[in-house]
Amino acid sequence: MNVSGERMFEAPRRAVWSVLNDPASMAKTMPGVESFDIHDDKRWTANVKIPLGLGGLKMKIDMDKTEERDLEFASLHIKGHGVGAMLNMQTSFELTDDGAGTKMKWVADVKLAGPVGSMGQRVIQPIVNQQVQHVLKALDLQVKDYGPPADADTEPEPDSGTSGADEGISPLSPEPYEPEPEGPTTSTEDKD
Repeated sequence: MNVSGERMFEAPRRAVWSVLNDPASMAKTMPGVESFDIHDDKRWTANVKIPLGLGGLKMKIDMDKTEERDLEFASLHIKGHGVGAMLNMQTSFELTDDGAGTKMKWVADVKLAGPVGSMGQRVIQPIVNQQVQHVLKALDLQVKDYGPPADADTEPEPDSGTSGADEGISPLSPEPYEPEPEGPTTSTEDKD
């Protein structure tokens, strides 16, 4: 089965590329990750539990980055196996600048074998779509957490360095206050 799509990010291409090429960030986008091992910058292994009907399908998934053009394109070969299923997937993404943001085009050719794969595309397609949406939403969060939006001012606002107390402003009441010239209006002494 083939799945593809586009996604817009309000972030510079370098930020999106950095998240997509960081195995630790990518592990956070995958649904049901129980463990994630990084062998090197091109090979990773994940143990996942994919929601499937009333239960879940446990799989060991090996990911190999097969091609890369810095800040532009990458492809991965993904193989997985678990009880009742074998997964073979080729996926890639391409990044382009789009105004102040980044457009990602992605494609995946997914092949499932075994009893799970024999359920048919009518049953599998909604599950695949759900998993893709989970990954894309998690990817959005990872990109947002990476840094400021593409059109954000990269210079921080200067700190004025004052709390307002020196100017006679209370943090609890923002209007200026004047101390009473004659001291407190009530006495703390007992008058007999």
